[in-house]
Amino acid sequence: MSTLSESIPTPDQAQAGDTQAGVYDPNDPGGPPPQRRFLLGAAIFIGYFVIVILVAKLAPGTVGSIGRSMLRESLSAQTAAVAIAVIGLNVHFGYTGLLNMGQAGFMMLGGYGFAISVWHGLPMVVGILFGFLAAFVFALILGVPTLKLRGDYLAIVTISAAEILRYIGRLAKLEDLTGAAKGIPGSQYREPFTDLSFFGNGTFDAGGWLPNLQATGVNGWWVRFVAWGLVALCCVIVFLLARSPWGRLLRGIREDEDAIRSLGKNVFAIKMQALVIGGLFGALAGMIYILPSAMQADAMGRTVTFFCWTALLLGGAATVFGPVLGAILFFALRIFVQGTSDAVVPNSIMNTAQTAQFAWICVGVALMCLVIFRPQGILGDKRELRFNV
Repeated sequence: MSTLSESIPTPDQAQAGDTQAGVYDPNDPGGPPPQRRFLLGAAIFIGYFVIVILVAKLAPGTVGSIGRSMLRESLSAQTAAVAIAVIGLNVHFGYTGLLNMGQAGFMMLGGYGFAISVWHGLPMVVGILFGFLAAFVFALILGVPTLKLRGDYLAIVTISAAEILRYIGRLAKLEDLTGAAKGIPGSQYREPFTDLSFFGNGTFDAGGWLPNLQATGVNGWWVRFVAWGLVALCCVIVFLLARSPWGRLLRGIREDEDAIRSLGKNVFAIKMQALVIGGLFGALAGMIYILPSAMQADAMGRTVTFFCWTALLLGGAATVFGPVLGAILFFALRIFVQGTSDAVVPNSIMNTAQTAQFAWICVGVALMCLVIFRPQGILGDKRELRFNV
């Protein structure tokens, strides 16, 4: 357990840009300082896209096809939506130490609030507000009885709450409101969003260097542009929050909440604020997630929460850019494993459907190896793993 002096940096340390709990020591095996981690993340991000774009454009046959699939998945709106959800989960777990296993529940409420409102004739802005309001109320209801719990108990309660929401969304008696198991078709709520597009009609592929998609289609460049613009905005918000006095309080609570409480701080209120803010990120992710598809309760089950956790652990908790990098690599590597297996392994041994299952197995094995050999993720710091849970 860290001491209070380790939990809350001094003003000199904060001014120096060190968001860690103490002064950076080059001999500390925890990892590089934040500035170098940012440069590392930018290098990996740029290098990945340069390689994938070159392979997709220049490589022939199966290799080029796999590259194009990876590029399309990396730029998809749903990958961006998961990245936003992971950013919210990072506020919960990475900065505050809350083991929230119900992030999909916040996504579901945001998606339902948006889709139901627009479906029943309300303006899109009102639908967005209803989505945020639903997530806000859910965070309050969930937080009051659970934020005093720690560790596995909090995880059990949050995943149970998310599953309760999913089953409520599937109820046949609510078909006129939620669409029940069939959900709400995207055509019922997508039009006000696509009407805002200034990309025009037709397709765009930047001379073959990018996927050939409609400029303003169901899953075209417009929704991708908005989705990744919101990802950038969310990263800026988290960056500013993490460097604020409130962000340092979060890290103090994560490492030793009793020490923060002894200073007269209201730990419960700060935890509630973190739960609400992370939940609002999740609600925004849910709205983006359903724009290229339909609003179905089963599409935002516990599997999506596990995707978010995998992406967070891969990119690195308590980092600003780690959730985004983790989300992109998570979906891209799955496509790479599936495409490579389908091309290399004969159908007599493993068909196309089985290669998709094999890809998820490889993702699970990779996650286990990541937790064992590099628990801080690609951009994380071992010093950020001292949680008081």
